[in-house]
Amino acid sequence: MSDSTLEQILKLATQQAEAAEVYYLSSQDTPVEFENNRLKSLQTKALQGVALRVIAKGRLGFASSTDLTRLEELVEAAVQTAEIGAPAEFEFASGVQVKATESTYKPPTTQELVEVGDRLISQVHEYNPDILVDVGFHVRSGHVKIATNKDVYAERRSQIVSASISGNLVRGEDFLQAYSYDVARDRAPDYDKILHELLQKYRRAERQAKITSGSLPVLFLPRAAASAVGSLFDTVLSGQAVVQKASPLADKVGETLFDQRLTLFEDPTIGPSACTVDDEGTPTSRKVLIDRGTVMGFYWDRRWAARTGGESTGNGFRGGLSRPGPDLVNLCIAPGSTPVNQLIAGMEEGLIVEQVLGAGQSNQLAGEFSVNLDLGYKVEKGEIVGRVKNTMVAGSIFEAFQNLVDLADQPEWVGGGAYLPSMLFEKLGVAARQ
Repeated sequence: MSDSTLEQILKLATQQAEAAEVYYLSSQDTPVEFENNRLKSLQTKALQGVALRVIAKGRLGFASSTDLTRLEELVEAAVQTAEIGAPAEFEFASGVQVKATESTYKPPTTQELVEVGDRLISQVHEYNPDILVDVGFHVRSGHVKIATNKDVYAERRSQIVSASISGNLVRGEDFLQAYSYDVARDRAPDYDKILHELLQKYRRAERQAKITSGSLPVLFLPRAAASAVGSLFDTVLSGQAVVQKASPLADKVGETLFDQRLTLFEDPTIGPSACTVDDEGTPTSRKVLIDRGTVMGFYWDRRWAARTGGESTGNGFRGGLSRPGPDLVNLCIAPGSTPVNQLIAGMEEGLIVEQVLGAGQSNQLAGEFSVNLDLGYKVEKGEIVGRVKNTMVAGSIFEAFQNLVDLADQPEWVGGGAYLPSMLFEKLGVAARQ
């Protein structure tokens, strides 16, 4: 979409409304998928569309379309929805000018990815030919433009390549699935790293071990920590959860509720999802949400911030062409000082959580989480002795970080949205079905 078309939409909208905001999205995704050791599909999916928000007679209207030839109808639909829309409690962004820089990175070709996929499968089969291997690649490009009638023009570009590998191994009634993945921006994924991680999981799981229910030391590796702990922090630190009285941290700003080694922050300058503005045209910035155990604040989009008389923190993001809502660019936890192998060596008896099933369940008002292990190991006298099955871990973020042994010294990217170290807690509830 040309800049002149953006201007045309704004002009049409402001003839009928007091204020307007245009959001344009163009994205292309080329997946390359192997399933059960064989190449399954090659295709390219593209999306292009525009979302329009207006403030007309003090009320919010919204419409979106993937047909860029019918701009008058888009504007008319947005203005009509304003007649029954919620009162506008906020203003659209103003006075922001951000131009995107073109990436010089050239992503791998489809043929190159097919060759990498074949190589990864054969290398897994060198370890064990019985493993059914799935490999997936995605080459994604994105272009976003945001404009308002108050001197905002901002754009972003991204070039993301992701790679995932998973294996299914069936031995009698035992079924073991392990996986690894990497998400890279303006570079190729680390194929050797995800292969090494997958094979390491299978080697650690070669033997089986039994663990008894009770209160035990639990080490969450980064991917499991992101699902069980990170996602809960992501939820309870949202301004929307605060306004809706669904966050246990709502009235705790300034209070030290966690171990002083916990510092949780967002840094929009790093990682695959890095960006200079959000999807409302508000500049992003680094923000510390928990500083050495003390709750410092929350993240906000324009709508929810206005309900408290505050301002957006640059965290208004959209899924596709939807309305924006509060979300983090990334959730980062500052690392500790102990290598992860030393954390394991210091465990007399305990549990390592490698993969969890889904995002688990949580009672966010109480800060509680409960996760079923997809893959985990028992530790005895500082050594991994085997894989455990039919096991669940439960606790709360308050209990966990009041019983923190240490955070590992090396954080890892989990997808594009979390940058976390491994974390060892002295005791959490473990339930095992024998």
